[in-house]
Amino acid sequence: MNGYCGQILRVNLTSKEITTEPLDPEIAKKFIGGRGLGTYFMSKEVDPTVDALSPENKFIVATGPLTGSPAPTASRYMVVTKSPLSGTIASSNSGGFWGPELKFAGYDAMIVEGKSDTPCYIAIRDDKIEICDASKYWGSLVAAATDGLLEEFGDPKARVMLIGPAGEKLSPISAVMNEKCRAAGRSGVGAVMGSKNLKAVVVRGSGKVQVADSEKCSAALKDIRGVLKEHPVTGGGLPTHGTAVLVNIINSSGVYPTRNFQEAYFPPADQASGEVLTEQYLTGKDVCFRCPIGCGRVSKADDVEGGGPEYETIWAYTADCAVDDMAAVIKANMWCNEYGLDTISAGATIACAMEMNQRGLLSEEEMAMGPPLEFGSGPAVIEWTRLMGIGEGLAGKMAQGSYRLAESYGAPELSMTVKKLEMPAYDPRGIQGQGLQYATSNRGGCHVRGYMISPEVLGIPEKLDPMSLEGKPTWAIAFQNLTACIDSLGICLFTSFALGAEHYASMYNTIIGGEVTADDLVEAGDRIWNIERVFNLAAGIDPSQDTLPKRLLEEPIPEGASKGAVNHLDQLLPLYYAERGWSTDGIPTDEKLQTLGLK
Repeated sequence: MNGYCGQILRVNLTSKEITTEPLDPEIAKKFIGGRGLGTYFMSKEVDPTVDALSPENKFIVATGPLTGSPAPTASRYMVVTKSPLSGTIASSNSGGFWGPELKFAGYDAMIVEGKSDTPCYIAIRDDKIEICDASKYWGSLVAAATDGLLEEFGDPKARVMLIGPAGEKLSPISAVMNEKCRAAGRSGVGAVMGSKNLKAVVVRGSGKVQVADSEKCSAALKDIRGVLKEHPVTGGGLPTHGTAVLVNIINSSGVYPTRNFQEAYFPPADQASGEVLTEQYLTGKDVCFRCPIGCGRVSKADDVEGGGPEYETIWAYTADCAVDDMAAVIKANMWCNEYGLDTISAGATIACAMEMNQRGLLSEEEMAMGPPLEFGSGPAVIEWTRLMGIGEGLAGKMAQGSYRLAESYGAPELSMTVKKLEMPAYDPRGIQGQGLQYATSNRGGCHVRGYMISPEVLGIPEKLDPMSLEGKPTWAIAFQNLTACIDSLGICLFTSFALGAEHYASMYNTIIGGEVTADDLVEAGDRIWNIERVFNLAAGIDPSQDTLPKRLLEEPIPEGASKGAVNHLDQLLPLYYAERGWSTDGIPTDEKLQTLGLK
């Protein structure tokens, strides 16, 4: 199986049984790999109603057929499980080098079952797999644990995927980390790893990903790299300023959520922009496996240096908390990396707590453990991030995410979430299609399930009026299906700024030696989207949760370029359901599922 290893690794932490099984070529064809393959196994093997933190939930890490291949940006892997934050199916994506290394060791995916009695880690050296004691690493921060595990493993070229203390303490906003600063960040997947007493997976492989025809592959991929290099985003903005190039663009559009989405324009945004990061704090780049884009940053503020921050992190800790200090972002980001916290959810939860304090819901006694939770406080975002990593007192409540925090004080409406997952750095009141995407996303408030910012703000592949409703369901579905395909191939979503479905089909065929069409890949994306939907419905995530916070539906944006806007989800949602081939109440029909081979 060119592109694939043809083998699945299964590790049961309860019985200590380690087995391998062949990858069914027909399943690979239907679900591609990565997100699709992981979702297939979850749907087949896990009861959707399972407690996400119980031994019966499974922790699946899946690569795609392009992961570890010569294809540009072939670094991605997916963590697929049931989310302890939202109750939905979770599929969180990370880059770096860990995913390719799992392929080099000979595995397309790893399924972790059960629960270890004591802290452990899994060591993979090609076909030699061991479950090892991790007691001395339990409680350690990410960087120190990574260094210790590499020394114990005995090979500095090995790759480490692990959790920090937040995941050990089962925070539903905890991340899975690799290379110290890369994160499968969203949906609380770190807590699932922690619930199994699994601190880390260390892997070293000696193989390589086989391709169908080396000469044809080299020529075809050279053309793809040329397209990426010539595009102004993948060849210009992202390499120069990283994802933070978006700060001034989104703010000037009047859709930069500010003060916990009370506003959508942050006047001092340019003081914490990608340009400022590059000019004043950048010390290097953190480039993923085979990436010609190189958007990853390494930055330093005072004595703190490390990977990041990304655009979403900058937004969460600046505009959302009304802070105009990039140094504070870098320091808060460091604590997220060390404790293993999702930077979007962590920053957004602090913003929620700041509004709760603004409205008199928090007592001075509760907040005495840290700086006052006041909008505009750089010291507060730094210290409360650290305290959330420790997870005690009020900070322990905050480590449960903004929805559970606000709900515990009788004010769930102050949580800017969809399906309990914090929304990122785009106000859907001024971007109608993005609001539809948030509401219908299978993992909750997420921007990378269908990046409608691309056409509605950036004009890629064509410019749409962000306030118009016309055609938005069609566009949202197209982006959602293509994104599911990209996540399953094992390459970076940022390539989609420059590439289309035809390019992905070309790369896939070049690697595996197939004859798949662009339409075939998009249909596979549709299949993946629908099987996720079916899982969520069975898990109790009913269509009433396809909505946005009341504030965004009723309270107009007060200032900025999108002043006066609200989101018109009520008009878009019925059209979306119809175009998906679902019932009027948002349930995939038997006919739709049969068409996709899911029934």
